[in-house]
Amino acid sequence: MHTVSTLLGDPDVIPIKHAFILRSHRPGDMGWVTQRHGALYTEEYGLNERMEAYVAEVVAKFLREYDPAREYCWIAELEGNPIGSVFLVKESEEVARLRLLIVEPKARGLGVGRRLVEECVRFARQAGYREITLWTHSILSAARRIYAATGFELVETEEHDEFGPTLIGETWALRL
Repeated sequence: MHTVSTLLGDPDVIPIKHAFILRSHRPGDMGWVTQRHGALYTEEYGLNERMEAYVAEVVAKFLREYDPAREYCWIAELEGNPIGSVFLVKESEEVARLRLLIVEPKARGLGVGRRLVEECVRFARQAGYREITLWTHSILSAARRIYAATGFELVETEEHDEFGPTLIGETWALRL
């Protein structure tokens, strides 16, 4: 079906032959990160506008306090268009936090999410962190599979309704 869709020019299908790149953030990317989290999480999981506000706060803090030696934002790009992103930020001198992993639906299954998480781990080791932590939700099954495959372990769960529906928030950690 993928081949048929590609041959017919389906705009929601990325031909397998195309390779994505990872690059650092630049002006305009943070608006895209915020908008896509708001739109996709509402469409796919029924989350409310507070999710988009949460992402905007994380992005604003990253830009205000950005330390390039200890923090980074990767943008996955295909043919000049963003298809994914992730952040690694300083939590403490020894702990980094992975934040805001997202992959466009049309790019899922291409290894974008896995590659973004692997870059976070590589950078964290290089920056001298001893641990990476992250907060996600049980409904994000694809992301959770990536975290587990990369060596993260689930360390805590909590129920909340901060973004509308009742969710199970999860804290994961990876010792480096």
